[in-house]
Amino acid sequence: MCTCNAPEIDSAQRAKIDEIINAHKQAKGSLIPVLHEVQLFYGYLPYEVLKIIAAGMELPMSDVFGVVSFYAGFTTKPVGKYKIAVCMGTACYVVGAEKILNKFEDLLSIKAGESTEDLLFTIEAVRCVGACGLAPVIIVNEDVFGKLKVDGCEGVLDNYRN
Repeated sequence: MCTCNAPEIDSAQRAKIDEIINAHKQAKGSLIPVLHEVQLFYGYLPYEVLKIIAAGMELPMSDVFGVVSFYAGFTTKPVGKYKIAVCMGTACYVVGAEKILNKFEDLLSIKAGESTEDLLFTIEAVRCVGACGLAPVIIVNEDVFGKLKVDGCEGVLDNYRN
């Protein structure tokens, strides 16, 4: 795995990561909570951070990376401040989710799975958000937008632009 352009982890960040590890490492099955908290703090889980977690939890790097690569909620690359999750589940898909995804891609000039250069937005196509009655639905961080129309996509973005 390439560590090219690996992020510099300063002493304050390292101390916080160590604090998170130490708060959980005695509990059985604590890797996922550690990964979750570190990702919330750091923003994502770059390889250098995963190495710190593996060492701190006394786990093989393969175990840590296996968990990160298995669960969709973890990411090893920087993501935008606002994550736009476009539901592509059956109910959403049949009422226009693909057109909504395409509109967000056009408006932001990125594809699903990518982030804007300023790291303000990330677009993700997700399988189902469990809100079929609101189809088509997107979630921006914790905010749910249901029965969204293509012409409403720009207004959604305006809610998050300063």
